[in-house]
Amino acid sequence: MTELQRLRADHAPAVLAFEAANRAYFAASVPDRGDAYFDRFAERHQALLAEQEAGVCVFHLLVAEDGAVLGRFNLYDLADGGATLGYRVAERAAGRGVATGAVLELCRIAAARYGLHTLRAATTHANLASQRVLAKAGFTPVGPAGPADLGGASGTWYRRGLRP
Repeated sequence: MTELQRLRADHAPAVLAFEAANRAYFAASVPDRGDAYFDRFAERHQALLAEQEAGVCVFHLLVAEDGAVLGRFNLYDLADGGATLGYRVAERAAGRGVATGAVLELCRIAAARYGLHTLRAATTHANLASQRVLAKAGFTPVGPAGPADLGGASGTWYRRGLRP
């Protein structure tokens, strides 16, 4: 059984292990985080917790029974009842509906717990798996996403309305 958990300080070792184990896999479809991310991971983790505490973002992990992180599902730039969704799933969990299930659960949480009524997400044209996740989770394309939105690549913005 997996559980979507809000990011905590004690998650740091599991998140670092997740990012390191999946670095090459992620780099095949999204820009690599770079060595500095790993070298300064503790600082970055603390910064994320501070952003979460300030109410600017809310970060979630999909955690397996053994405590391993299977995915990260985040809400960025919370404002005016909306937020931007970002996510990544471990290679070992990909293709099994894990991302779709977690995105659907986060949509429910976003409305019920955080009072959000709209989510948006962007994906590159090459990331077909992410496009399928968003479509299955009820997101619809709303326009182009440029290189500034997607780390140098072009793609599409998607949107989904939420109900409490």
